[in-house]
Amino acid sequence: MVAGWIEQVTGSLEQKKRYREYKARTKQLPTDYRIAIEALDRYLMYFGSISKGDVLVSMLNDLADLFEQSAADGTPIREIVGTDPVEFAETFLQNYAEGQWISRERERLTTTIDRVAGDRP
Repeated sequence: MVAGWIEQVTGSLEQKKRYREYKARTKQLPTDYRIAIEALDRYLMYFGSISKGDVLVSMLNDLADLFEQSAADGTPIREIVGTDPVEFAETFLQNYAEGQWISRERERLTTTIDRVAGDRP
């Protein structure tokens, strides 16, 4: 029981390994791409509030895939993120909504109201 709680708080060893691999991948990007992905990473961590480690790592790896492929193709950064980087980040994050803490709270609110209103047993 304690081990499960600690793993939930700190993340599994596999998640930590995948996160370190993601960081190593981003360090290999050309400078401008690396700076851009680090800025997006920082924003997504603050704005996204993703509580599920596996979803977070998947999201970051997908972001790394996008930037690695774009760098390999020579795609300009502005073509990747568009004119509004915040809009890009928030749209990107929407694909990972199931990992956000607010999703669990929305479900909890809906379930509670349904239950007390007699809509659910």
